[in-house]
Amino acid sequence: MILNPYPKIDLSRTIRLGDKPISSHKLTSLAEAIAAFVPDGAAIVLGAALENAVPFAATHELIRQGRRDLNMIAPISDISTDMLIGAGCVAEVTGAWVGNVSGGMGHNFRRAAEHCLPNPIKINDYSNFTLGMAFFAGAYGLPYVPVKSILGSDILKSNPKIKLAEDPFSGEPVALVPALKPDVTFLVVQRADRDGNAHIWGSTGLTQEASIAASKIIVLADEIVAPEVIASDPSRVLVPGFVVDAVCHVPAACHPAPLIGKWRRDNAFFHDYHKETRDPEDFARWCAEWVRDLPDHAAYCSKLGSQLEDLRILGNAPAAAANYAIA
Repeated sequence: MILNPYPKIDLSRTIRLGDKPISSHKLTSLAEAIAAFVPDGAAIVLGAALENAVPFAATHELIRQGRRDLNMIAPISDISTDMLIGAGCVAEVTGAWVGNVSGGMGHNFRRAAEHCLPNPIKINDYSNFTLGMAFFAGAYGLPYVPVKSILGSDILKSNPKIKLAEDPFSGEPVALVPALKPDVTFLVVQRADRDGNAHIWGSTGLTQEASIAASKIIVLADEIVAPEVIASDPSRVLVPGFVVDAVCHVPAACHPAPLIGKWRRDNAFFHDYHKETRDPEDFARWCAEWVRDLPDHAAYCSKLGSQLEDLRILGNAPAAAANYAIA
């Protein structure tokens, strides 16, 4: 069983920059981080690195804590958002698609969209590119970003927040995509220090934009390392530690998604989920077995047993060394 050996965050000893803790006392359990920073009705990003590094452990904990009325901003969160919809946690979906990359559209998403089961959801329609540009605007303090890629599509009809305008320079039509500023972004990273500085490599997708645009950032680290390890390669720090609100030591937090250099994708798990959640009753049974009846992520990993261990990446293919010397 994988345990978190680090003490919970001591808020009484935390130095703050505005509303951001900047001391080294950011290590806490995932359950405590969600209890502290994720209220009902929050707009959440789960999985900004496309199919890589999806924080499924956070998805499960949100279900266990019974969060409601969430707005899931989903670049590609695989079955994560579908789980939350089926558990009754979601009021809105902001994104291009919700489903199982291995199997097709999520059954819970389809039921909610077509039949309001288990509850109706509002769908804020975007393309993947325009969602990324909305994060870009939120990260850089822009009110909107003009794009041309959705001209002629029905997204302009289905999402009234995106406005059609005339480019003042060319006179041609452009779509104005407003900034997205999530309440909370969850990140899975390969390693982090206690200050919230983290290394992430491989496919990063919209990780940096979705994080900087967010009010709160919760980091799920596969490994906790000394600050000098992170400082040795600053180019891999996409989000500085002083804007991170909590660091949680959660090995395999991404399962069944992959994490480059750490874990392979569990294709069988994805296929089983799609097969076993075709009906609401089947999803309820699946969710009870894999989420609700398990107290935490450590119990989830224990239940997976050798299935998880078989996914551990044992190979070693490090990048070439980079010299940061200044003299």
